[in-house]
Amino acid sequence: MHVHALVRMRATRRQFLATFFLRNRPELELIRRLLDQKGDGSSLQISVLGCSKGAEVYSIVWTIRSARPDLKLRIHAVDISQDVLEFAERGIYSLKSPDLLNAPNHEGVTETGDLAWKTSRDQEDASIFERMTDGEMEAMFYREGDQVTVKSWLRDGIIWHLGDAGDPELVSVLGSQDMVVANRFLFHMEPAASERCLRNIARLVKPGGYLFVSGIDLNVRTRVAREMGWKPVTELIREIHEGDVSLRRGWPVEYWGLEPFQDDRPDWMIRYASVFQLGETSLLNHG
Repeated sequence: MHVHALVRMRATRRQFLATFFLRNRPELELIRRLLDQKGDGSSLQISVLGCSKGAEVYSIVWTIRSARPDLKLRIHAVDISQDVLEFAERGIYSLKSPDLLNAPNHEGVTETGDLAWKTSRDQEDASIFERMTDGEMEAMFYREGDQVTVKSWLRDGIIWHLGDAGDPELVSVLGSQDMVVANRFLFHMEPAASERCLRNIARLVKPGGYLFVSGIDLNVRTRVAREMGWKPVTELIREIHEGDVSLRRGWPVEYWGLEPFQDDRPDWMIRYASVFQLGETSLLNHG
């Protein structure tokens, strides 16, 4: 813990675009469970902030529509980068390793190579598809040669927004949401900025709605959750905390590394909860 605290104090933080389809399966399972009591044909509004290359957005849509095709699902996908947002919206990914990955300004990179570069950007040696089975690949994508395209039934109903999660005007653009997903980008911000952003994000969640927020300094999340009276969701709490192996591998020498789950801490339920219910009215009671 001491080593990690020193790392966080001294590290230069920057945003990374590395991501994975079906990145945290217990997290997706909890989303599915929270919908079990939704009535047939109910509406569901979800915002995914820091949507990056789109893998998390499409994974959430696939989870919900596979389980509850009757729901009227609307997804708002938000990112601060126009280039990355356009790539995510296209929903086309390369199965190849990028050519000329280190070429300055992508000089000499073909269109096919550019797709490979964008797919693999910041992934290091990890494939964006590495956590998927062959059956899941077939269910989610059309394949043509060395590239795949997200199927149309998963792309329908997604609204792509260029925006900043810290912008106070974001709530007027998106409106109140049943669920807000703000995963794995807040820890790339300095703690003070991350805290301001988290408080702003919480304004998007309607009373009784749910906030998913992993990939953040735990001290920041714990402090804000306590001060704002958020109710930690303890179902699958440990499984979700440990569900993204890439974050656990970074402990303790990377600022984004995730500390081990310690259920002997008196504050463990709020410290290790990645999901919180805000307000008093349950989402499951919303028609």
